[in-house]
This record gives sequence, C-alpha cells and structure tokens, in this order.
Amino acid sequence: MTRTAIVTGSTSGIGEGIAQALAAAGNNVVINGFGDAAAIEKLRASIAADNKVECLYSNADMTKPDQIEAMFAMTKEKLGPVDILVNNAGVQHVSPVEEFPVAKWDLIIALNLSSAFHTTRLAVPDMKANKWGRIINIASAHALVASPFKSAYVAAKHGILGFTKSIALEGATHGIRVNAICPGYVRTPLVENQIADTAKARGISEEAVIRDVLLAAQPTKEFVKVSDVAAMAVFLTTEAANQINGAALSIDGGWVAQ
Repeated sequence: MTRTAIVTGSTSGIGEGIAQALAAAGNNVVINGFGDAAAIEKLRASIAADNKVECLYSNADMTKPDQIEAMFAMTKEKLGPVDILVNNAGVQHVSPVEEFPVAKWDLIIALNLSSAFHTTRLAVPDMKANKWGRIINIASAHALVASPFKSAYVAAKHGILGFTKSIALEGATHGIRVNAICPGYVRTPLVENQIADTAKARGISEEAVIRDVLLAAQPTKEFVKVSDVAAMAVFLTTEAANQINGAALSIDGGWVAQ
C-alpha cells in the first residue's frame, strides 16, 4: 500500500535524509523548505525518479498557519490524505538569555514548536478516519537535557516532547502512533552554523567547540549520521513499531545516559 508523507524542513539535512528514506520505502512524499529553486527541483525530481514514487514540493513557511493549511490542501488534492507526518523544520540561535533577540525567540518557538501543532491538527482528522497514522517529531537530546545559551531551542524541544506525549494518548485508540526522535549532534547545516555562534558565545575556537562542547557530550565521540535518524523514522512507520507510542527515542551516542 502506497502511503503519503509530509516531511517539513526537508530540502537539506535530517529532513532531506528522512524524505529520501521514506520514498525508498515506497511512500509518496511532500518535501518542504527553503533554498535554491533549481537545487530543490533537482532533489524533488530525483526522489520521484529514483524511487518510482510521487514527490511534490511545498514552499510553505512553517511559521505561517495559512501556508501550512495550503500545503495540506495541495497534498490531499494531489496525493490523498496525509498518512505519515514528520515534523522536522527547525532553526537555532545561540546567545546568553539577556542578549537573546526577542525576534529570534519568537521565530524558534513558532518554527520548532508551534508549527508541529498546526500540522498535527490538520493531519489527525484523516488519520482518525482511516484508523492509521504516524506522526514523528524530530526533537533533540535537548528535549531531555539542557545546554547553556540555547534557551529558546531547549524550551521548544522540551515542548515538542510534551506535545508528542499528549497527542500519542489522544490517538492511541485510533490507530495513530506519535513519537519523538531525539538526535544528538548531527553535522547538518544547522549544526555547522551554531559551531561559529557557540565559539563566539563561549569565547573559544571552533575546533574547541567541536571537541569540548559538541562531541564531549556524546560518549562515542562521533557525530550522529543523518542516515541513523532516517532509518529510525522509517522503522516507526512499520508494523514492527506498532506498540511504540509516546516515546522519546534517543540517537545520541549515549549523551543522555550520563
């Protein structure tokens, strides 16, 4: 059976990897995000051709509820109801709280947390009607533990885990499973950007950030791979994962075990 998936923030990084993996598993996919138009079209076309599935692109701004609604309407019209929703879109900013720009706080909460509410409220009615649905929220180790200078991100990721648990309970008897994947540091563009910001905030070199801040947190001393997260996301859509619901699944090299 071919199912339809939306993966937010999927034109690069973890989201792109998840979209690729879901398509490889035979699902039609809607990718979403910003970037170079030609590069995005190349990605969309390759996902469709390589996996012999339908792949659409939506440029919806995930901080704008009306644009999220338009993305869902387009998806339903062209591919049918959303069966699999992956809430991955996110942004980061590193700064001491007293210097944290108000606009950055508002953006991070809107994109990293509120967007998942808007997508979920739109996905759940059809999932309930079809008695099957999978919602996967890409949280973070920062959904479980904190780091300094990331107040908005940590708040949003703790929030997304609470949201995951609540919707998991609401959907449990309707065939809907809702889980959060909590990766450690993955060397994506988002992490690359925060290396420089963290170096500035802490007054240390970028090499020291990688060695003493990022990988110091992960006992394996290795970055998590995008493919690790993508494989978990695909697994959560299978029948083997049917009784996994409301879970925070850590992929962090042992970070939160400490």
